[in-house]
Amino acid sequence: MSIIEHVVLFKVKDDTDQAKVNMMLNGLNGLVSLDPVVHLTAGPVFRTRSPISNFTHMLHSRYKSKEDLNSYSAHPDHLRVVKENVLPICDDIMAVDWVADNDPLPLSLPCNSAIKVTFLKLKENVTDEVQGEILGVIKGIKDNVSGIQQITCGENFSPARARGFSIASVAVFNGVNEMEGSEENEEYVNLQKQKPDPVQSP
Repeated sequence: MSIIEHVVLFKVKDDTDQAKVNMMLNGLNGLVSLDPVVHLTAGPVFRTRSPISNFTHMLHSRYKSKEDLNSYSAHPDHLRVVKENVLPICDDIMAVDWVADNDPLPLSLPCNSAIKVTFLKLKENVTDEVQGEILGVIKGIKDNVSGIQQITCGENFSPARARGFSIASVAVFNGVNEMEGSEENEEYVNLQKQKPDPVQSP
């Protein structure tokens, strides 16, 4: 099985009434019932470490094929939620899609899980070998850092919506405390520093 990871980031307008934000999140989370969807969750962004990123909310979902992702994207219920609840209150939207390098289990994440996403831009003329090294560093994080329940990574296949980010990963933790604890882990920090030079992080 080749699981498709789909991450969407939203920047809600500053003056948006909270009731409308709740309607957006309820509408997005309701899409989990659509047949092509294996997993879907949407909620607020806890923290961003990028000075250029001001996204406020995120959606993470999974599919068993690119065709299922396309079916979800074209589904009337999805289009309705985007038109009625998302676009009217969002200043900015970005999406990244990739084929997971492993089969993350369980596919549907437990309640209260914390999700850490990382997007990388590769400099021009980076070889496949170097890209493979970068993905290898990301894959090695789970084996060397406690607290990570799942981690997948891969090459983005939706460049039109990804702002030039070409590699993405998602790490799943039991909760926010576990996620924050891993970031203080010296070994985790060292692994992050191992990313080869041809990388530009957001």
